[in-house]
Amino acid sequence: MNTRAVIAFFLGSLLLLAGCSAGASATAGVTVGGAWARPAAAGDQPGAAYLTITNGGGQADALVGVTSPVAGSVEMHETSMDSSGMMGMHPVERIDVPAGGVVKLEPGGYHLMLMGLTRELRVGDTVELDLTFEHAGKVTVTADVRQG
Repeated sequence: MNTRAVIAFFLGSLLLLAGCSAGASATAGVTVGGAWARPAAAGDQPGAAYLTITNGGGQADALVGVTSPVAGSVEMHETSMDSSGMMGMHPVERIDVPAGGVVKLEPGGYHLMLMGLTRELRVGDTVELDLTFEHAGKVTVTADVRQG
């Protein structure tokens, strides 16, 4: 094998690897911003948290799990109206985030319920939220506790 062939093979391999890397980062195009939580007492009263998810990637993704060190568990909920016109909320297993799309978790829509709080959430505090996405993996954000 001559030197030119070896160099061409090496450069081709590098380009192939660069292409694979670019594809992997495209699925990890999820960013989270504007995270905040409502004040809540520790114990039986749940807290609520809200945020905005932006998917700048070319592949749809989904929020599939959330944990927080201040809560025994975190549930994803959606507020909706039933056939009789009554508003209610119910847990959801996932929150889909379309490619190039934005999903807002806000009062009256999707939101996070912080169950079994281990401490009181006071205005001015912060809360860590560990979000797990189907493709982007784990994203940790800090939510400011403030009045809604």
